[in-house]
Amino acid sequence: MPRPEQGFVTRIADRAACWCRRRPAAASMCAAAGLLLAGAVWIAVTGVLARHELLAAQRSLESLRGPAAAGAPATSTPEGAVREAADRAAGAHRLTTGPAWYAAAHLPVLGGPVRTVRGTAEAADRLTRDVLSPLADTAGELVGGAGADGGHLDLSALRRAAPALHEASRSASEVRAAVAGLPRSTWLPAADRARALLAGRLDRLVPATVEAAAAARVMPSMLGEKSPRRYLVVFENTAEARGTGGLPGAFAILTADRGRLGFERFGNDSELAEVRASVDLGAEYTAMYGRHAPTGVWVNSNVSPHFPHAARIWTAMWREHSGQRLDGAFALDPGALAGLLAAAGPARLPDGTAVTAANVVDLTERTSYAAFPDTTERKAYFLDVARATSEVLLGSAGDPARRSALFAALRGQLREGRVKVWSAHPAEQRELAAHPFGGVLPDGPAPFAGLVVNNAAGTKLDYYLDRRMDWTAGRCTEAGREVTVTASLTNRAPGAGLPAYVTQRVDRPPYRTRPGDNRLLVSYYATEGARLASATVDGRPAMLNQLTERGHPVYTVDMELPRGVTRTLVLELVERPSDRPPTLLHQQLVHPLRVTARPPRPCGG
Repeated sequence: MPRPEQGFVTRIADRAACWCRRRPAAASMCAAAGLLLAGAVWIAVTGVLARHELLAAQRSLESLRGPAAAGAPATSTPEGAVREAADRAAGAHRLTTGPAWYAAAHLPVLGGPVRTVRGTAEAADRLTRDVLSPLADTAGELVGGAGADGGHLDLSALRRAAPALHEASRSASEVRAAVAGLPRSTWLPAADRARALLAGRLDRLVPATVEAAAAARVMPSMLGEKSPRRYLVVFENTAEARGTGGLPGAFAILTADRGRLGFERFGNDSELAEVRASVDLGAEYTAMYGRHAPTGVWVNSNVSPHFPHAARIWTAMWREHSGQRLDGAFALDPGALAGLLAAAGPARLPDGTAVTAANVVDLTERTSYAAFPDTTERKAYFLDVARATSEVLLGSAGDPARRSALFAALRGQLREGRVKVWSAHPAEQRELAAHPFGGVLPDGPAPFAGLVVNNAAGTKLDYYLDRRMDWTAGRCTEAGREVTVTASLTNRAPGAGLPAYVTQRVDRPPYRTRPGDNRLLVSYYATEGARLASATVDGRPAMLNQLTERGHPVYTVDMELPRGVTRTLVLELVERPSDRPPTLLHQQLVHPLRVTARPPRPCGG
């Protein structure tokens, strides 16, 4: 039976043929015009139908975000939604193939949007078939079952999934490259918007598939597939900033044995306060951070934003303290706990207090200081929070009904860098270092921009810190590309009502301060080979300390930041010419860094 669009085109062609038969002299012209008209109508009709199929595929995929997605079809499982989307995308691809589409796509000028529509449909077909379908099948196998008692992860299933995840990652990268090669600015805006929408989704999806493939390779061994593992888990307090995020406070020892996770013990920073780590991180590190004694002072152990440095110090400290050799280290902050509790549900403290996604940051970084003026009581409270939330998270990991949501939340926190991971095993660490959760300060010549603050006052006032950075590429000269970096920091601490422990100044500055005033070491990490032309703070010339870390010039200013005040650091730099926007370092604190960084114009244009 002919499809509806075929019947419509046939009727148009019959009417044109009838008109030409009454005018024999124009038969050749009529034949050519008829073919062109039929082809144009065919493309128009099938194009509309293909758009309908692609929109239906999109609605099916949107149903994966939750039942509230507007217009989402009712599907019983994620696998069913992906299967429906794949069928729709395949239909769109079939509709945009054939002689008419091929010929039209190769027409000069006019063929641009046809190539874009044709390529977009083909990409959507391959995306749903070769990427999303195997990902959905694998996810269903991994999160759908548990061990005999529901308390451990099936590492054999994860190991079996590794090849499929690798192929899905490779296919996703190939689809993104194909979409990037399609015409972008044609005479049909609708086609351009569809391509841009798909490109944006691929830009988000490809890193996720790469991370999933890497996880399948390293997680079995890291979770004790062949032998038990032991890790140090450090809870960072972002109310007092450090290079990797926040001050290292409470900690726990996590064990992993054939996929079964458990916490061996919990402790606070007092236990490791004066332990010295026997670790050499090199002359460059010593020159940069030696004055802070990071290998001998626990609360200064993570002043560098390069997480592997902190992890090596932490695990060396623990070995010195306990005699135990650790297999790696994790770090997370209250913001990460909030994201995980949103999926796992609330925790309950011994006094009955509920710790939820909505209040965990406030409880641990603001109200606890007023509720527990005594240091010993406050640290005990932090340990209660750590224990209670850990129990809830481990319980959710063993519950098939909640496991999928928890794993999705964990992926989000890993991608944001709020959960960081380091392995003492070199092969595993090479995999981890390539992803945001590795917390690696990248080396190499690519454009780079990083704003890092370390609290130099000993206050807990970074809970009220706002940060903004603007990166602007200027003209190209014989010396290189001119770059202007403007960093603004605002202290929004209230003038009254804060506990003395929050506002106390342990730095004892030689000038008068008020409760709520803060002091920061503000560092900018520039592109390898960059040269500083000038620096100002609030419009006045500033003296900056300049050193190097992992090839990046680092410019640091000691900044007093009174409450209610915004200070602005402006750096004028000269970097090697590049048309790429910079890779950004995101130091996760209570409030996110707001960044503006536009792609530079080509130096030759």
